[in-house]
Formats: sequence, structure tokens, C-alpha cells
Amino acid sequence: MTTGDPTTGPGGSPDPDGDTGRLEASLRSLELTVRRRLDGLLQGNHIGLLPGPGSEPGEARAYQPGDDVRRMDWSVTARTTSPHVRETVADRELETWAVVDLSRSLDFGTAHTDKRHLALAGLTAVAQLTGGGGNRIGAVVTNGAETLRLPARGGLAHARGMVRRVATLRPAPEGVRGDLTAALDQLRRPPRRRGLVAVISDFLGEPAWERSLRALSGRHDLLAIEVLDPRELELPDVGTVVLADPETGRQREVDTTPLLRREFAAAASAHRDRVADALRRCGAAHLTLRTDRDWVADIVRFAVARKQAWSGGGRTA
Repeated sequence: MTTGDPTTGPGGSPDPDGDTGRLEASLRSLELTVRRRLDGLLQGNHIGLLPGPGSEPGEARAYQPGDDVRRMDWSVTARTTSPHVRETVADRELETWAVVDLSRSLDFGTAHTDKRHLALAGLTAVAQLTGGGGNRIGAVVTNGAETLRLPARGGLAHARGMVRRVATLRPAPEGVRGDLTAALDQLRRPPRRRGLVAVISDFLGEPAWERSLRALSGRHDLLAIEVLDPRELELPDVGTVVLADPETGRQREVDTTPLLRREFAAAASAHRDRVADALRRCGAAHLTLRTDRDWVADIVRFAVARKQAWSGGGRTA
């Protein structure tokens, strides 16, 4: 169920062994897609990605039931004789770290794109939404066989170079499992300044990463971007099919009977619930991107909902 040559399709992920020109064109197209859909809505206001309000005071507005009383602006309240709260905006300078899982299970896709491309799209969106001003972004990227650390710096040229470097990381050899825990631990030693950590992964396998992610939550705001393909949630009725584990290389021929498809869907749903519960315990905001959906629209809805929730205009799901 793997896809074909990703450099030739409209949404395929860049092939590290492909032509440099095609790689640059693919990354440029990805960046333009993100910019065109997000500019004017969220650019320069990274509060939409944060789980809570920033520390810089913003404008005062009338108090609404449910507002945090710790944000009461008593001077405006006294002057207007009606309760007001002080809005907050995200800190002017934000340090963001992206932890990107590029294990072999990401090289899979049966819909509009593959999960590797979707992970790059998520990274590009995070860089776009947290860029500007004195903000910096860095990345820790792992494929299971090696871990790459890219220092946090500011500027568009750095962000582009970071995405390009991540895109050209070669897949691990067959049989090598991903190691998200080790990548997360790299952000704990030495401790980084408080900021945003965005973890991009398909979160397959047992959540052995939970302890490491929870340790980061004491110092950082957390965002988990889960990338999925619909065939990881349910099997099609196609008769006999060979299922392969891309990280171990093991294969198994099965008949997609109604019973097998029900059991597969139930097991997949239970695993997704375990992942969601683990992320919730870590205090991470959770965004799911799917290869069969409009991922930019999903990012916009997620960020807008969070902005509304923290400004008193609504709640996230």
C-alpha cells in the first residue's frame, strides 16, 4: 500500500535521491501553499498555536462570564464602572522547537499524499505561524537510525533551510524502528528556554514517549501534530492483501473478511484513544492531519478555535 515516486505527483514528498531542482520546486510549492492559505489570518500571531495566553498585556475588553478573574483590569474597571479584563498576546520573542519523527512508517500514503509529506507540511506551517520578529525555530529530527539537531535561529532563510534539511534526511534501513523518546530527550539536556515544542509524528506503537514528553511540559507549551492515513484506521474490502510493517520489514498475507476489518478498525480506534489519552496527560494540544483531508484547512480551524477559546470566544474540542 505504499505510494509511487513521490517527486512526480502533486503532493508527494521530496525524494532525497531525486533531482535537486524537483526537490526545491516541491518545497517552494509547499511553502507557497502554506503562505497563501495562512497569511492575513494567523501570520505573526502565534498565540493560535499555544495552549494558553502569553505574558504581554494587550487590550482591555468587557468581562464575560467564565473569564479568568486573574486577568481583571482594575484600573479600567474603576474608570468605566463596569468589569473589564486585560487580554494577553503571545510573547514577542518565541523559541520553538519541532521534534519531527521520520521513521519508515511515515513513508506511507494511500490518498492525496503520504505521511512524510504531511509531516513536512506540519513543520512548514509551524515555522510560518511562529515566524516573524525575533522568534526562533529549531528542530530535532529522527528516523530511528540517526538524530539530527538543527539549532534554533530566526529569519525566513533559516526556516527554509531547516525544512530543506529535514526533507533530505534519508530513510532508515529496513528493520530500524523509530525512537521518538530519544529525540524528545535531546530537548531536556541541556534545558532550553521556555517556549513551544511541536511534536510531529504518526505516534504508532506503544506510547513509550509519554514520560519524556510530560517532562518537557513543565517548561514548555506542547503541541502534538499526529499524521495519519485512512488505511491505518480501517482496511478496504479488497480480498487477499499483504500487510507490511515498514519498520521491521515483516509481512503477512491476510484475507480482508468482514470480521478482520471490524477487528482491525476496533484495534486502530483503541490505539488512537490511547495516544490521545497520553497526550492529554502530558498537557499537549492535539492536532490531527490526515492524508485524505485538506490539511491546511484543518490547521486553520485548529488555530482559530484555540485563539477564540483563549480570548473568551469559545472552547476547543
